[in-house]
Amino acid sequence: MSTNSLPKGFVFGIIFAFLLAVGAALVISAAHYSRANLPVLGSAPDFTLTERSGEPFSSEDMRGTLWLVDFIFTHCQAACPVMSGHMAELYKLYAHSDKIRFLSISVDPERDTMEVLQDYADKQGVTDNRWMFVRGEIDYIIEICEQGFMLPAENLPMGHSTKFVLVDQVGQIRGYYDALDDPDIDVLKTHIRELARQMK
Repeated sequence: MSTNSLPKGFVFGIIFAFLLAVGAALVISAAHYSRANLPVLGSAPDFTLTERSGEPFSSEDMRGTLWLVDFIFTHCQAACPVMSGHMAELYKLYAHSDKIRFLSISVDPERDTMEVLQDYADKQGVTDNRWMFVRGEIDYIIEICEQGFMLPAENLPMGHSTKFVLVDQVGQIRGYYDALDDPDIDVLKTHIRELARQMK
């Protein structure tokens, strides 16, 4: 039977199905490529701050693990509860992994004392040092944020960034994610899994 004798709708249906299959394959391939080849967007800054425990905390303490960073303040009633909620979800999701840690940097050190940060950590269900809460002089925090992580830090504390920053085990920035956007959090989870898989 020649193709001329086939109904046009049938032929178009076959062509459409073929194009859909090719398109799906390309999307899957592109997604795999993007996961396996996350760009290096810069280097995380070197800094030393004070952890809620009162102990000095250095960015060097994160070497050898993936780490996720955000900038928050405990009295925030808008973005921060959502951000910390997502961070708490990830903290619990990777409870049995030693490949990723979490870091929240206060942009309101005047009110976010060590005691306040400890209370905030308790409310997030933090029971170990996989999620650190740190503070420092505000000018130093602005420098870390703007010059180190390349995030805006105007009109703090209200003007803080709502991005999560993913840093790899050698201190390279591998991604920025909207901490208020559920689909972006799903992408972040995928990238964490891929980078963790690549770690030795």
